[in-house]
Amino acid sequence: MKRPLAAESPPPGSPSGAGTGPEQRRRDERSSSQLPWPRLLSWAKLQYPLAILAALGVLGIALSEAFWTSQNLTDLIEQSAVIGIVSLAELIVVITGGIDISVGSIVGLSAVLSAGVFHGSSLVLAILVGVGVGAALGAVNGTLIAYRGLEPFIVTLGMLSLARGLVYAYTRGVPVTPRAGNFGAPGSNAIGGFPVLGIIWIATAVLMAYLLYRTVFGRRLYAIGSNSRAAYSSGVPVRRTLLIVYLLAGLLAGLSGFLLSSYLGSGTPTAGTSYELDAIAAVVIGGARLSGGYGRVFGVVVGSLIFGVINNLLVLLNVSTYYQEVVSGGLILVAVTLAASRRSLN
Repeated sequence: MKRPLAAESPPPGSPSGAGTGPEQRRRDERSSSQLPWPRLLSWAKLQYPLAILAALGVLGIALSEAFWTSQNLTDLIEQSAVIGIVSLAELIVVITGGIDISVGSIVGLSAVLSAGVFHGSSLVLAILVGVGVGAALGAVNGTLIAYRGLEPFIVTLGMLSLARGLVYAYTRGVPVTPRAGNFGAPGSNAIGGFPVLGIIWIATAVLMAYLLYRTVFGRRLYAIGSNSRAAYSSGVPVRRTLLIVYLLAGLLAGLSGFLLSSYLGSGTPTAGTSYELDAIAAVVIGGARLSGGYGRVFGVVVGSLIFGVINNLLVLLNVSTYYQEVVSGGLILVAVTLAASRRSLN
């Protein structure tokens, strides 16, 4: 009786022999590299904010001749930069599973105080006061949340009222105008035709991306947002990390406050009003999950630009400020719906 020949066994490339040897694995790898559609589809699902931004850009060009002019685009970048930095502050908090609704009031307080202390050439002092006030209030938030175990929403709600009350107490409802000098330089100057505010925004986004994606601290934020108990069991200093997160969020809000007052040329009592809502919406539109554990810097930048384009269009079309609030609120609802739909498809 003859022994069966080796050729009679299923060849490595046949279905019954699939996955039985290194040759088949190499073939599978070559096949997957030749058909990148799954990867492209996965990438495209994350880019819906870009699609929204592109659609708004086309709409803007169609509705207003002034939209695609160099002056209007410069104004758009300058207006988006401040809320863009605030949105980055909100992003790092949301990644940990928390929320900070005090960032808008911190922006307002930092704006009026930095404008109030400015005297002639003391621009550095104005910056330090704005950033320092924001960091201090953020540290208070972080201490109460991380070490006292209080809910982020309740703590930051109290800080929202406290900071806004201090704004009205300091200004008495009257804008604070710097006496003289170069206070408005960061908010009005440009380098190579590109506004300084936009450069600061880009630099901040790059630093935040490096912090989140390339450092141990960034990995800790995602771990805490995914499962804080598991992160603690793995040796992550959860309390200290949360304190730093809220301190950093306050610092960025304080920087935004100084930049806003520099852009406007004064510290107004209403500065930063409802910025927390815009920031949360920009974070959600950018793909972050309010439950924590996920968020991208690029998505938040695009989300901030979406808000900037919408507000810019409403101004160009002479839409009433009352309807602007309606559009802003509707956009928040749309953002949450899109984010929920994307998660259900994953």
